[in-house]
Amino acid sequence: MKVAVHNIINNIEQDELDAGRLQEVYDIDVELGKKVSLPDSFNSEIRSDLVKLAVASARANRRQAYGSNAHVGKRKPMSGMKHSVEWWGKGRGVSRIMRRTGQRRGAQNPHTLGGRRAHGPKVEKDWSRKLNRKERRLARNSALTATTDIDMVSNRGHRFAEEISSLPIVLGDYSENGEKIDIEAFNLSGGTRKVNAIFEALGLGDDLRRARDGRKIRAGKATMRGRVHKTPKSVLLVVANKDGLAKAARNLPGVDVVAAKDLSAEHLAPGGDLGRLTVFTKAAVEALN
Repeated sequence: MKVAVHNIINNIEQDELDAGRLQEVYDIDVELGKKVSLPDSFNSEIRSDLVKLAVASARANRRQAYGSNAHVGKRKPMSGMKHSVEWWGKGRGVSRIMRRTGQRRGAQNPHTLGGRRAHGPKVEKDWSRKLNRKERRLARNSALTATTDIDMVSNRGHRFAEEISSLPIVLGDYSENGEKIDIEAFNLSGGTRKVNAIFEALGLGDDLRRARDGRKIRAGKATMRGRVHKTPKSVLLVVANKDGLAKAARNLPGVDVVAAKDLSAEHLAPGGDLGRLTVFTKAAVEALN
């Protein structure tokens, strides 16, 4: 399978007044260059079952163990274990539960008020899920193939210009005011604005705005655990090396950046849903080979 390379030409204009210079204006032109052959992994069979298995395995392997701490030394005791208790023994005509020392009130038992949790989570539990190496590789190749299907990408919810007739998009040469620069290592001065202008010129601006406007506050108690906002997934940028381009693009809402050597099914199909809108650099395609 062959796709045309998109060469980017950036003409920067900046007016100067007595008070100082105005903000730079980026005039982006996109030219189609020579076609490059995509790796054989882009022609794999689409296996949604394997992709869901791979994504579930990756999520499970990142899961942190959690559980209660028993009262050890000066540590804070677990809930329901904060009092010294005693057992009255048999023959008093009352239930055989632990009582607070010197009181009749029950304590520590799971069915008493303020008691400990019965069979709570254990820290030693292993949440990881094994997946064979060949299955993981097949899942990644299947997700790569799905990125070339325009209907599948569109049905996933991504928005892009009607002029885009083939996917994925491959970035080639980059020139700035007539000077040729490696697109992965361009100057970071105004880098995020440059990447945003490049994506707009490529016809991906609608998807960037969808992710930016779709950011919302998550419902439930997760807002107290460092996961306040929920942002829709937008463009995935695959690079060979995480240099200037990667650092500039990662600031855009919903945009993820990954090196070709670290590419996995979860990057290409978040949540197990195939067809993510993906942009590759020419160096990343060569690295996949």
